[in-house]
Amino acid sequence: MTALAAALGREADARMLIVTCDELGVTHSHNLGVYGSLRQGMATSAGLVVPGPWAREAAARYRGEDVGVHLTLNAEYDLLRWGPITHCPSLLDGDGGFPRTLEDLWDHGDTEEVRRECRAQIERAVYWGFDVSHLSAHLGALELRPEFFDVALELACELRLPLRLPPAAAERAIGFRFRDLATAEGVLTPDEVIRVPRNRSARLAVEEQLADLPPGVTELVLRPAADGPDLRSVAPDWPARVEDHTVAHESDSLGRLARQGGVTLIGWRALRDAQRRLPPRREPA
Repeated sequence: MTALAAALGREADARMLIVTCDELGVTHSHNLGVYGSLRQGMATSAGLVVPGPWAREAAARYRGEDVGVHLTLNAEYDLLRWGPITHCPSLLDGDGGFPRTLEDLWDHGDTEEVRRECRAQIERAVYWGFDVSHLSAHLGALELRPEFFDVALELACELRLPLRLPPAAAERAIGFRFRDLATAEGVLTPDEVIRVPRNRSARLAVEEQLADLPPGVTELVLRPAADGPDLRSVAPDWPARVEDHTVAHESDSLGRLARQGGVTLIGWRALRDAQRRLPPRREPA
């Protein structure tokens, strides 16, 4: 039995799935895709890019869905630039946006400025009216660097929010035991995180993954966007995002497959509520 299943009060062999749609707020097409997946499809949660150009529209369309903050320190698109809401200089590249690559961010980002920016993104989401359910990091910028991971863990402890982390199998490659550190602080995270391979049919890949989920909580991360000129103009991988949108909307076929396989769909709020029932292990800053 996984510790997370026990914290959620589930049976030892229970299999649970969170379907998260990341990058809410990047474009209008992203907003249509994510909210459509939450309201008409099989998605159970989403991640908001607070500095995204269309984040304020995402806030205006919010109806209380399970939405977390997708902490963002990079702007990877060549033709769509966004930057830190704190205007911290170490988080800016030469044309005034966030760095395009993780390497550039890690080489120049000041840890205190990273902390200030991440906190500001969460505070802005709350100010906009979001009931923040969890934290995650865009492109893995926080969990893949020990000094930046400390920032994410500190915020998760202080705000008593669960945090997306890579699977335990990635710890050796990354070089430190981030899951043990999170567990020691009482921060919950899904047991497994899976993404759709881009070299094959997203629908078939998701069906195979749903049919073979391990016990515990698995998070399936999608990046859905409705097809539109804004998406096509900025995202070279727009066909994959449209396919994710199609998959997330197939609530009948994929939802039925999940039920037939004994998989229960849950959201991040279930983890947040379980974490907040536990006594805090770190005093607030």
